[in-house]
Amino acid sequence: MPEPDDVRRAADALRMLADPTRLNILWALMQGETSVACLADLAGTTPTAVSQHLSKLRLAGLVTNRREGTFVFYTLADHHIGELVRQALSHADHQAGRTEAHQQPAAHVPGVAAARSRR
Repeated sequence: MPEPDDVRRAADALRMLADPTRLNILWALMQGETSVACLADLAGTTPTAVSQHLSKLRLAGLVTNRREGTFVFYTLADHHIGELVRQALSHADHQAGRTEAHQQPAAHVPGVAAARSRR
């Protein structure tokens, strides 16, 4: 089983993805560094709302920022965040029937087979 702290951190990250506006912001940031104004246009909301969401995402460690004069530019903290967004949106496509369902091979998870055999 994963370490409890790792499970908590993963749950915190997934909680941040559970908002449509934040998901749109993160999707836009997958394309590269972007300003608040540009993110507001892409997400279809106000710069104030985007700034509030970005503040939460930054505190959660999902995005980073840099200042250039009066402008603030944001980027994803690491490639894992983009992969989470990509997988979540791919899952949504599958659920909506827009992409063909496919089977994933079962991955071996250490300890699971042993726990099952003890039952």
